[in-house]
Amino acid sequence: MKMSREKLMEATRRQMPSSRWEHTLRVKETAVELAERTGADPEKAEIAAILHDYCKYWPEEKQREWILRHRLPQDLLQFHKELWHAPVGAVAVREELGVDDEEVLNAIRSHTTGRPGMSLLEKVVFLADYIEPGRSFPGLDEVRRLAREDLDRAVLKALDNTILYLVERGLKVYPLTILTRNDLLDKIPQILPKEESH
Repeated sequence: MKMSREKLMEATRRQMPSSRWEHTLRVKETAVELAERTGADPEKAEIAAILHDYCKYWPEEKQREWILRHRLPQDLLQFHKELWHAPVGAVAVREELGVDDEEVLNAIRSHTTGRPGMSLLEKVVFLADYIEPGRSFPGLDEVRRLAREDLDRAVLKALDNTILYLVERGLKVYPLTILTRNDLLDKIPQILPKEESH
């Protein structure tokens, strides 16, 4: 028996403080808007957006235990725990809420790091989380502008911003994020530098 959207929303709302629930609602609206504009499935975008932070406020030990028990990539444990809730969340919403749509689960799984070969739905949810209207940080306006024109370039710019942020603070970058960036670079036609005028 599939849970209704309302029950999924209520189950998710109970997992987090009200400020994060407000963020979730903004991501949901942004994801639906992006999906409708780009041809992704708006219903799947809405469900994935509702569920994307399902585990974010679980205790660190509980997330660690799920990573080990469900044989999620063990290298996650060597990186910041902020990354853990995405892959843990994909397992948790399948087990606890009965969500079994692989596209939706992939969008939840990859919303923090990306992954090579991201689907349109994954890009929509990744960007919706990044650009939702409540966010404010350097470089965000450019990603919002790109999201209106070219999802691949918008995702690439978001990844660049994230990588630079981590590097400038002397923090480790999760390898999947680098692989995602390289994958997009291979797919996006490069803009050649303008010839210098003489």
